[in-house]
Amino acid sequence: MESELVLHNGGCHCKKVRWKVQAPTSVIAWKCNCSDCSMRGNVHFVVPHQRFELLGDSDQFITTYTFGTHTAKHTFCKVCGITSFYTPRSNPDGIAVTLACLDPGTLSHVEIRHADGKNWEDFFHRSGIALQSKIHSTK
Repeated sequence: MESELVLHNGGCHCKKVRWKVQAPTSVIAWKCNCSDCSMRGNVHFVVPHQRFELLGDSDQFITTYTFGTHTAKHTFCKVCGITSFYTPRSNPDGIAVTLACLDPGTLSHVEIRHADGKNWEDFFHRSGIALQSKIHSTK
């Protein structure tokens, strides 16, 4: 589902954390049922970390929560508590962008897929999600 990349902007509720991300206008987003994502109602899409950039002094307003394997880095705003992005366990070389935290107007299509975080190892091996944080050549 790789299409031309555009610049998307987004951030948290209080706007202390702001970022920009290069991603297609059509994305695959994941609705995860793991213990953390299901409590937050998280739906996210994954991009290579090189395509994500924090803006301004946003890093001063971010704190991180980890659990389990501590591979995932659940970042959230210290002021409003919103997780607008994080480093997912499935893609430690990428960034998971929370769909609801994108500024409106730059997405043309979103395909939502189920991420079975309760059966993480099986889901990871059969889903192909790890490829979403890789930069693919257009040659």
